[in-house]
Amino acid sequence: MLTLAAACAVVWSGDRHTPVPGSPGRESVAPLLAHVEVVGERVPVPGYQRDCSGESACVFGPAWSDATGAPGSGNGCSTRQDVLSRDLRGAVTDPDSPCTVSGGILVDPYTGRVVDVERTGVGGIHVDHVFPLSAAWDLGAWRWSARRRAAFANDVDRNLIAVTGSVNTRKSDSTPADWLPPDPGRHCFYAARYLSVAVAYGLPVTAADHEALGEAVRRCPRGG
Repeated sequence: MLTLAAACAVVWSGDRHTPVPGSPGRESVAPLLAHVEVVGERVPVPGYQRDCSGESACVFGPAWSDATGAPGSGNGCSTRQDVLSRDLRGAVTDPDSPCTVSGGILVDPYTGRVVDVERTGVGGIHVDHVFPLSAAWDLGAWRWSARRRAAFANDVDRNLIAVTGSVNTRKSDSTPADWLPPDPGRHCFYAARYLSVAVAYGLPVTAADHEALGEAVRRCPRGG
């Protein structure tokens, strides 16, 4: 499994604008590309509903639940707060509410943008599902148990990273054929994360996504 630290070692540049991105080596990512199952296309499967209000199906369980059996769950903090606490440098928490993150520095893993969260507000930081939930549903998660889907949606170790809200909104539920990080230097990191999720959960990727991921893997540095 590729952790965030291993897959994207970002070196702080000191000028608050230009962090130096790193990437996993091609030799560590290429086997994931070779191993993942490939299907011709994504076929929409009826029944996907993320919302949990009213009579909605809530197929991946309540958002950011701490009771899913996913890595890190059951610690008394929501999944969102767990991700913020991990991904924000110098994360600031409320003394009266230790699970609540109110500040810190985010180096956006998709753009390299450096954000002082205490100044801009934590609401502008989103937690992204690298492998989108709707895509997972169509590509096989509809067959899973509710418990497995909830664990997938809250898997801090594999599928969740903190990003700026603007880039997450643009990404939405796109898969690699339709969206890659704006910074080409981060394509390798993204491909590594996307493929590690797919392989860990036995999810296939479409032929178009596999081609896009292959191009991204070719951007990975040799070695590692």
